[in-house]
Amino acid sequence: HKGKFKIAFSISGVALDQMEIYAPEVLDGFKELADTGCVEFLSETQGHSLASLIDPEGFKKQVKAHDDKIEMLFGQRPKVFRNTELIYSDDIAGLVQEMGFNGIITEGAKRTLGWKSPNYIYQSAVYPQLKLLLRNEKFSDDIATRFSNYDWSEYPLTADKFISWIAATPKEEQVINLFMNYEALGNFQKKSSGIFDFMRALPRFAAERNIGFATPSEVLSKL
Repeated sequence: HKGKFKIAFSISGVALDQMEIYAPEVLDGFKELADTGCVEFLSETQGHSLASLIDPEGFKKQVKAHDDKIEMLFGQRPKVFRNTELIYSDDIAGLVQEMGFNGIITEGAKRTLGWKSPNYIYQSAVYPQLKLLLRNEKFSDDIATRFSNYDWSEYPLTADKFISWIAATPKEEQVINLFMNYEALGNFQKKSSGIFDFMRALPRFAAERNIGFATPSEVLSKL
């Protein structure tokens, strides 16, 4: 798509270690993607751990080990952090800001947001220089969990229908963050469901509606 489609990947250090040993061709694929300039690699803990909840120093060591691995393999030093299962708190925000990250991705949880929309850039209440990108739960789960559900009122979900929903969001809203597990594509949603055709068509229909894609760092620098 000539640089118009952008994406970010979050891969634990343990997964990268396994790729090096058992599936180097997968790692080569990620390296090719890194070379396009359209891909950002996010920071996380080396072992996809819960260290942020119980061991601040251990947490920081794990994040550094992970980021060293990312830089070695892909030539990028991560600037945006995503914690295991998108766990977030003011204390975690302090650790992440202290490590020099520009932003963190977390859940757009309704119990926290209340009436507010997840489709804006927020900031940490305690560390305002740390920006927050919130996962849009509805749009993400429309793809990740509901796509092949015959009982869903919106089944079947096509790329043009999905993009029309995005286009219908209020104009003043800034950004819609789609975040899902890799297993959503091909595992939760089988190849036979049409999920890969859906993803292939998404950039084309987005372009028709003048909807752009950006990496997290690009979003944080532009908005």
